[in-house]
Amino acid sequence: MIKAVFIDFYGTVVHEDGDIVRKISQEIFDTGIAKNLSEIDSYWWKAFQTAFISAYGDSFETQRQLEYQSLQKTIQHFHSTADARAMSELMFEHWIKPPIFEESKQFFESCPVPVYIVSNIDRADILQAIKVHGLKPVEVFTSEDAKSYKPRKELFEFALENTGLSAKEVVHIGDSLSSDIKGASSVGINAIWINRSGKEIPEGINAVENLLQIYDMDYFK
Repeated sequence: MIKAVFIDFYGTVVHEDGDIVRKISQEIFDTGIAKNLSEIDSYWWKAFQTAFISAYGDSFETQRQLEYQSLQKTIQHFHSTADARAMSELMFEHWIKPPIFEESKQFFESCPVPVYIVSNIDRADILQAIKVHGLKPVEVFTSEDAKSYKPRKELFEFALENTGLSAKEVVHIGDSLSSDIKGASSVGINAIWINRSGKEIPEGINAVENLLQIYDMDYFK
């Protein structure tokens, strides 16, 4: 029996920062020597992922630190005159005031079991975003709390330990196959993929287009 929902936040409950990222890439392109925007995006993503993967335990760094470091490295690589601190602030401003998906508030208000947010973000930023939209999760578990990022298992284990629930008593909802679905599955939690853009659904993956469609599944019946 499902006793609680774990839910991702950015990309699942609220919008990701894609528009801001594109704006920053354009600024680097306009002030640097990159061949095209995709070259910048690729380098920046690899720089962030390299730091992200190694950030756990005693080597943990916050999302803000990782984003700033990877952005600064990207700006330097393309000999751009863009201001890394100013560009980072654009992302941080989005993180604390992100636009919310239309059905998210209704999901939080109507879910028949407790809802816990489990997110790869810094605690202060997500608490501010939750306050902006008046959401009322039972608790929030972040990468900063667990000193580990999804898809590593530590964040999910931290959430289970602090709720006193077993993996079979929880369903996790998220928009990332690599972080949410893979990470939750690694500790035995059933996972639902939010596929808002209509991508091809891999075999064996439970997917919905929005949060309210989850009520049509068997988890709460």
